[in-house]
Amino acid sequence: MTHTDAPPSLSDLRAEIDRIDEAMHRLLMERSEIIDRLVQVKRTAGAEGGSAFRPAREADMMRRLVERHAGLLPLDTVESIWRVIIATFTYVQAPYSVHADLAVGEPAMRDSARFHFGFTVPFVPHMGARGVIDAVKGSRGDLGLIAATAAPSAADPWWTALEGEGAPKIIARLPFVERADHPAGLPVFVVSHPIADAAVREVRVYSLRVSGWSAGAGRAIPAFAEVVVAPDEALDGAALLVSVPPGHAVATVTDALAEAGAGIRSLTEVGSHAALHRVGG
Repeated sequence: MTHTDAPPSLSDLRAEIDRIDEAMHRLLMERSEIIDRLVQVKRTAGAEGGSAFRPAREADMMRRLVERHAGLLPLDTVESIWRVIIATFTYVQAPYSVHADLAVGEPAMRDSARFHFGFTVPFVPHMGARGVIDAVKGSRGDLGLIAATAAPSAADPWWTALEGEGAPKIIARLPFVERADHPAGLPVFVVSHPIADAAVREVRVYSLRVSGWSAGAGRAIPAFAEVVVAPDEALDGAALLVSVPPGHAVATVTDALAEAGAGIRSLTEVGSHAALHRVGG
C-alpha cells in the first residue's frame, strides 16, 4: 500500500467537513445576494407589495428535493433545512407574519408553523379559523394556517369567509411532501390574499352549501373528493369544503349529492393547491 492509498485520518475528514460547511455558508450568502438583486428588480418594475410566497415554485422545489435525496441524512432534516431557507428568504423579500388557528391543538399547529416557516417569521396565534382569516384579510401579505380537517361536529364553516370576491383564498396545503411519521404531518391549508399569478391549480377547493343533508348524502360523495362537513344555518342544511384532485370534476360531486336527495344551494371556488406528493407508500 502506497502513501496515497492510506485511509484518511480523522483530522483529514474533519477538514473536509469544515470545507463543506464553509462552502454551504458561502452559497447561502450568494443566494442572499441574488435575492437582493431580485428585490431591486421588483422595485424597478413596480412589482413590490403583497406576499412573496409562491406556492407553485415551493411545491416544485420540495418535490425535486425529495426525488434527488439520498444518503444518511434523514429526509425530515433536509426538508426542514430547506423550508427554513425558503421561508426566511421569502421573509427577507417581503416581511410577513404567519397567523395560525390553535383550536385544532396548539402543539401540532406550532410544529407545522415552525417546521415550514422557521423562527424568523413572526408567529401569531388565534383561537378560531375566522380570526386567522380576518387577520390575513386586514394584512398586506400575511399568511394564515388552518387545519385541513375538522371534527364532524364542527359548527363553524369557516371556509364560507373565503367566498367573496377579493376575500382570502386557500393557496397551498402543507406539508408539500406527505409521508408516514412526518414531524409536522398535520394537514394544513395556507390562506392568503389571492395570488393568481402564482396559484397552483392542481387541486381545486370549493365551498358547497346544500339543503336536505343526510347520512345517505354523505355516503354518496365520490371517494376521490376530500370533504369537511359542518352544519349550515338551515335546519336540514350543511356546508361542505370539497377538495377535488386532478382528473376529476366537482360536478361529479354535486350530481351524486343531487341523486341522493340533497339540494345544491351554492357552489363557490375558494382556492386551490398543489397535488399531494407522497413518499414511502
